[in-house]
Amino acid sequence: MDTLSLYDLNALVRRSLEQCFPESCWIQAELSEVRVHPSTGHCYLEFIQKDPRSNSLVAKARGMVWSNVFRLLKPYFEESTGQAFAAGIKVMVQVSVSFHELYGYSLTVEDIDPAYTLGDMARRRREILLQLQAEGVLTLNKELPMPELPQRIAVISSATAAGYGDFCHQLENDPHGYRFYVELFPAMMQGDKVEDSLLSALDRVNARSGEFDVVVIIRGGGATSDLSCFDTYLLAAACAQFPLPVLTGIGHERDETVLDAVAHASVKTPTAAAAYLISRMDEAAARLRGLSSKLYDGLTSRLQRERLALRQCGNRIPAAALRTVSAVRLKVLDADKELHRAVASLMQRHRHRLELLRQRVDDASPRKLLARGYTITLKEGKAVKDVSELGEGDLLVTRFGRGEAVSEVKSLN
Repeated sequence: MDTLSLYDLNALVRRSLEQCFPESCWIQAELSEVRVHPSTGHCYLEFIQKDPRSNSLVAKARGMVWSNVFRLLKPYFEESTGQAFAAGIKVMVQVSVSFHELYGYSLTVEDIDPAYTLGDMARRRREILLQLQAEGVLTLNKELPMPELPQRIAVISSATAAGYGDFCHQLENDPHGYRFYVELFPAMMQGDKVEDSLLSALDRVNARSGEFDVVVIIRGGGATSDLSCFDTYLLAAACAQFPLPVLTGIGHERDETVLDAVAHASVKTPTAAAAYLISRMDEAAARLRGLSSKLYDGLTSRLQRERLALRQCGNRIPAAALRTVSAVRLKVLDADKELHRAVASLMQRHRHRLELLRQRVDDASPRKLLARGYTITLKEGKAVKDVSELGEGDLLVTRFGRGEAVSEVKSLN
């Protein structure tokens, strides 16, 4: 039996590969490892492929990018995609297949197609948005009412970011002099810990949600390759369901991130975020001026109507007063006549009654009785009504119709 040494076998494999792959080819794969050698600048990769149903590995290969190619390929890819050239992304690369007797099978990257990665990133964004829509939370934050006066602002940003300074400067130098109250909740805005840092900041704001009107997430400057950290499901779901309106100003001009898509409103830069809040205040001030003008016009019109009505009333008062005085004077005259008639009638009735009484008094007068022949016997000036009042020897005075006589009692019967 013929035998081969390991070197001979590997050499045979190398020659066979060189014959089968005389030129480079394009492959699609996922980067599971990206490592740049600090001294040489060569980039060492690991390509993998997963089963779409089970997510288990079905293929794996080592790869590398020579430093002179990597210096051009990395910025070209990141500028085109806004995605860092890092593990976890899917790429389409042009490779040449090689096999070394000592180092084994390897793929040398010669070129890359950013459009493929862009398509995969867009697909992932669509999948996240569709998942949020299926869960019924995609537009929840957009449906929140933006406060009329968004003055209490919770800002999530890096404390040292120039964008945060630009945001505060724009608010502080507002020509209208609106007053804003800004509180920073620091968070990392680039790197592989952005998602956890932003979620933690949102939790801190949520714990004090009653103290703020709006949340602003801003990121000024930075590489466009850092935008992928704003395309995660957890961050998008947290913002979509946040109880306060979320405004994003992540500082990019090319693409809209998933975070932008679920936020209440999104603008391009931190300065634009400040301008948006100022514009909301302008709108409220304009509405207030309109209401003030409407109120002033309404009051002016009402005062004019009331002044005219008052003038008309003033013009009617003299005539009304004259009519009233005339009517009262007529009533007084009528009442005076009635009073005179009533008094005269009353006096007549009383005169008649007095006359009757006088007649009765006259008829009962002792003089009339004496004139008829009757007499009155007086004892010591008092009329004697009973003989028992007398005693023998009493002096009595008897009055007649004309004159009187004095007598002495001699005997009593």
